[in-house]
Amino acid sequence: MAIIHPFKGWHPKPEHVDKIACPPYDVMDTQEAVKIANNNPHNFLHVIRPEIDLPDNTPFNSDEVYEKGAENLKSLLNSEYMEQDEKPSIYIYQLETKSHTQTGIFTCASVQDYDNDVILKHELTRPDKEDDRTRHILTQQAHAEPVMFTYKDSENISFLVEKTTLTQPPFIEHTADDGVIHKLWKTDKPVNFVEAFAKLENLYIADGHHRCKSASRVSETLRKQDNSFPGEAEYDYFPVVLFPMSQMKILPYNRIIKTVTSGQFDKLKESFNLQKTDVKSPEIKGDISIYFEGVWWKTSLPELDGDSAVSTLDAARLQKLILEPVFDIQDIRTDDNIAFVGGSRGTDELEKLVDKKKADLAISMYPTGIDELVEVSDRGELMPPKSTWFEPKVKSGTIVHTF
Repeated sequence: MAIIHPFKGWHPKPEHVDKIACPPYDVMDTQEAVKIANNNPHNFLHVIRPEIDLPDNTPFNSDEVYEKGAENLKSLLNSEYMEQDEKPSIYIYQLETKSHTQTGIFTCASVQDYDNDVILKHELTRPDKEDDRTRHILTQQAHAEPVMFTYKDSENISFLVEKTTLTQPPFIEHTADDGVIHKLWKTDKPVNFVEAFAKLENLYIADGHHRCKSASRVSETLRKQDNSFPGEAEYDYFPVVLFPMSQMKILPYNRIIKTVTSGQFDKLKESFNLQKTDVKSPEIKGDISIYFEGVWWKTSLPELDGDSAVSTLDAARLQKLILEPVFDIQDIRTDDNIAFVGGSRGTDELEKLVDKKKADLAISMYPTGIDELVEVSDRGELMPPKSTWFEPKVKSGTIVHTF
């Protein structure tokens, strides 16, 4: 039984959404955030990346950063640009590109469900990133950004979504710089959605494991302070957008290796029978393309022994067969010699990084399937980090949950 929780969302007034909405905090670095928010004091990046308003040498985890984020959020919520709904609601959120549309439910999920594995995970979290998000939430007394969830398709939920989107216009519509159209509706009977989701056995984290874990830590901290029971307080819930699995679009999560010796590449070439290719993006599962010294190469990854769901993943096969034995990259979460490039940036970005000497070698991956994510989650296993890149992404600043 999955719990969803209507809430009184804060959102931009429709005429101001273009000034406020921004990409999620974790798809850019500080310099990119500065450029996006430049000359726009209302951009939501001032809340989720508040270091952009502080001196360049300010540590990302300093007290000043968290206090500035809280100050910026309070100022924005008290401004003429934002408003809060008078009664708890559930929202419909639609993302539309030229070739793809997905429609989800923007609501709150339960920390209890996260702690009790009704909400299933597929990645480990890093304590330092947990600490960072937890401090942001506690200092702001808000969950500023939603997490992306998925669920097994339900005819009942699809009917409720269509009933809302086909009978009334969206109250917010925003076309982002990348051309993605974002639309939001308010549901008139949130209880119908609550009852429909209560029939689902599980929800699945697609993107946002650290925000989920941080929401759990915030709830635990504040319940101890308030001596309250789980589920009593608004901080026991955190915002999510739930998309049906049939609509989820996963792009590859590519890799770059910063330093590669000629001996390492020769070993790779010999061990895996690399062949020159014009195919920059692999066309089938198990294939990878490699860019080195201005030339693209291709190979197929052998299967790993074992019957776990993780052992069949390309990311796991790459790690065990190439990254560890050839490049001595044992832990991709901590090794500075590897970095990751979201699939939305394409193979042109990989070529640019190598050609400009910001990396020596790039690896273009085949995308993980949603069925693979679900199988790993259902078995209680964990994917290698950076196995999935979901696109398009929900905008931050469209709806904020305070407690």
